[in-house]
Amino acid sequence: MNAGAHRAKAEAIEQSLARCTTADYETVIEACMLAGTHWFNLALHATEPPLLDHDAMHAEFLTVGERRKIACVLPTALAALDTIESLRTPYVRGDLAGGAQAAQCALDSLAELRRAALHACTR
Repeated sequence: MNAGAHRAKAEAIEQSLARCTTADYETVIEACMLAGTHWFNLALHATEPPLLDHDAMHAEFLTVGERRKIACVLPTALAALDTIESLRTPYVRGDLAGGAQAAQCALDSLAELRRAALHACTR
């Protein structure tokens, strides 16, 4: 997928996400994961030379070498995506208390991913 498609998909998902509240925490966290991955890939596409020769599906599936390279160039984006991913298992697949707070954390991390991606595109 190209950079423009990643941005368009992230923005479309965020428009849908705006209809949710933190009480819809499972949906919010999943939508943050989807949109966040697109913002993350947009940031990766903006690096010169490209950090990856493929789109990242999940930060947790990156190799150690890929994570190290990305952590040097896009540390806040990687940390934000890691944060969202860490919320999925206990709140979307599990029943851990505090879902609304987790949703807000995911939204905050998504905002950080968006900022990092847009900043990477302006370099």
